[in-house]
Amino acid sequence: MSCSSTRKPSCSRSEHRAANRKQLSPVNDFPRGSGPVPMVSEAGGEPEDGPAGHRQPQDPDRRAEGPGRKRAGRDLPAAIGVGLGLGTVILASLFVHKPVFVVVIAAAVVVGLWELTSRLAERSQLRVPLVPLAAGGAATVVAGYLSGADGALIALGATILAMLVWRMTQRPENYLRDVTAGVFVAFYVPFLATFVALMLTAGDGPQRVLTFLLLTVISDTGAYAVGWRFGKHKLAPRISPGKTREGTAGAVVSAMAAGALCMELLIDGGQWWQGLVLGLAVAVSATVGDLGESMIKRDLGIKDMGTLLPGHGGIMDRLDSILPTAPVAYLLFLAFVGAG
Repeated sequence: MSCSSTRKPSCSRSEHRAANRKQLSPVNDFPRGSGPVPMVSEAGGEPEDGPAGHRQPQDPDRRAEGPGRKRAGRDLPAAIGVGLGLGTVILASLFVHKPVFVVVIAAAVVVGLWELTSRLAERSQLRVPLVPLAAGGAATVVAGYLSGADGALIALGATILAMLVWRMTQRPENYLRDVTAGVFVAFYVPFLATFVALMLTAGDGPQRVLTFLLLTVISDTGAYAVGWRFGKHKLAPRISPGKTREGTAGAVVSAMAAGALCMELLIDGGQWWQGLVLGLAVAVSATVGDLGESMIKRDLGIKDMGTLLPGHGGIMDRLDSILPTAPVAYLLFLAFVGAG
C-alpha cells in the first residue's frame, strides 16, 4: 500500500512523512546500488564526475554556458585594465633600458615561484624551498642576460644544488618527493623565463621580445574570440573543457597573420614566410603551455594560481602560455636571423 502527499486515514503519520520525502528528494530518482549520485553544475551542464560523488572544482578555463547564451567567466573590465597596465610596464621597461626589463623578468619569476610553491604546499603538502629557488631563479635570469646560455645553466645548477641542501635542514620525511618537485619548479619557471633574457641580448632584442609577446597574446586572444563565438568541438575535454578546436584554429590563423607582419616590420632581416612559421609555432606552444598549467591546476584542485591580478588570477596564470613559448621563439629567431 502506498501513501500520497494527501493524508489518508489508512496511512500512519510516519508513512505519510516518508512519502513526502520521497516526492521531494531528487536522490530517489537514482536506483540503489548504482554508485554515488553525480553532482550537477549550477549552470545546468554535465555532472561533475568527482570521486565518491563530491563536486570537483571548475576547470580554470571553463565557461558557464546556458541554453542559447555564452558568457565569459572573468571580470572583463578588470582584466582589460590590468592587461593595459602590464603592457605599459613591459613596453616602458623594454624600450627605455634593457636591464630594467631584465629586472621585470626576474620579479615575475620570483612572484611566480611564490605562487606555485604556495599552491603546492597548500594542496599537496609539498615543501618546496622557496628562498633558494627565488634567489637562484632571479640569478639565472640575470646570468642569462649577462653571460649567455652557459652562465644561465651554471646559475640553474647552483640553484638546484642550493635547494637540495636547504631542504636537508628540515625533517627527512618526503625529502625525495619535495626536491623532485623543486627541480620541476626550477625548470618550469626560471629556466624557461631565461630564454626571454637571451632574446633580449640581440641587437634588435627589444623587437624580438615584443614580437614574441605580441604573438603569444594574439594567439590567446584569437583562441578566446573564435572559441567563444564558434566553438563546438572540445579540444581536450578531460583537461580543459572550455577549449575548442575552433578556438585553436583561430589561435593559429591570428598568430600566423601577426607573425608575418611582425617579421617584416620589426625584425632585422626577417621575411614574411618566417613569420608564418613563427606564428604557427607560437600558437601550438602557447596552447600546449595553457593545457599544461590547466593540468597542474586540475591536479591541485584550484581555479587560479593566485589573486594578484584582478580578472586574470595570478602571475602564473599569465605566464602559462608565455613560458613554454619563450624557448620556441628564441630558437626560431636564432635559426631565421641569427644571434643578432
